[in-house]
Amino acid sequence: MTLLELEGVTASYGHAEVLHGISFRVDENEAFGILGANGAGKTTTLRAISGMVATGGRITFDGTDITGFRPDKVAALGIAHVPEGRGTLGDLSVRDNLRVGAYRRSDRAGVAEDIELCLDLFPNLRARIGSNASALSGGEQQMLAVSRAIMAKPRLILLDEASLGLAPSTAQTVYRAIKRLRSEQGVAMVVVEQNAMLAFSVVDQAIVLETGATSLTGSRDELLGMDEVRRAYLGG
Repeated sequence: MTLLELEGVTASYGHAEVLHGISFRVDENEAFGILGANGAGKTTTLRAISGMVATGGRITFDGTDITGFRPDKVAALGIAHVPEGRGTLGDLSVRDNLRVGAYRRSDRAGVAEDIELCLDLFPNLRARIGSNASALSGGEQQMLAVSRAIMAKPRLILLDEASLGLAPSTAQTVYRAIKRLRSEQGVAMVVVEQNAMLAFSVVDQAIVLETGATSLTGSRDELLGMDEVRRAYLGG
């Protein structure tokens, strides 16, 4: 069953159109990848879904046309956005950051269970549970940003460059947790990444963007078999 669908989506900053007719669909429990160089339109695609940029075309979520919805209304439908740059609340503890992620929820027992889930996915956070987010390493802040999204109990998570600025081992840790979250919790994902190997460790289908338009699309295996993808993203 289709959960998210973009049909001919455009997006603009002022008078400058930066997305030119993007189309794809994400099914329930599917992980979908968006690859591309800097400036290709990856982040803007996520912002269009979240209602953070002027958008044309059509975006539907679980059968509802959400084109032009405000970000708070999009979030209330069950879409959580983990932005590039992490966006944790530095003056709050790890525990309080997690509670902020669950601010729309009233199921206290469920919130407690999901805090434990996050600490199980990211054991580093358990040891830092009382520390302010500003005291965390970059990798730990990324783990906390993903965990805050989990706390919203979303049906779809938008992940923007979750490996950016992380040491390779830390990026692998983050992506192992993302893969486990998908397999154990059934959360659908749209994964924006420049590190194609990390993205391909999680996603089923993907598109490659160039200057705001789709240049390639296919399954993980199809894209891995394309010479242009191997040359541009895998060093082959």
